[in-house]
Amino acid sequence: MVLEVVKLTVKEGQQENFERDYKIAAQYISASKGYIRHSIHKSLEKSNEYIQFVEWENLEDHTVTFFESELFQEWAKLLHDYYDPMPTVEHYDTANILG
Repeated sequence: MVLEVVKLTVKEGQQENFERDYKIAAQYISASKGYIRHSIHKSLEKSNEYIQFVEWENLEDHTVTFFESELFQEWAKLLHDYYDPMPTVEHYDTANILG
């Protein structure tokens, strides 16, 4: 499995609208092939910063299947105008290499 880690910075003053629309947008990512689960967490230090975790079956389910889908287009329509700057995305192997 793959863990997608995304740092989100929402335009100041848009947090409430972002959180509302994120709840709506969740239906699109969760309907995508290879999606396992996701969570989002709000920073305690900076009220407009969030971190999102998404588990995927494999890297291509996120980088190809989801990104090239209508589901992603709907996700982006709801959320992308909130970000400044655009999010940074990294992918991690979920295997525990230390134990």
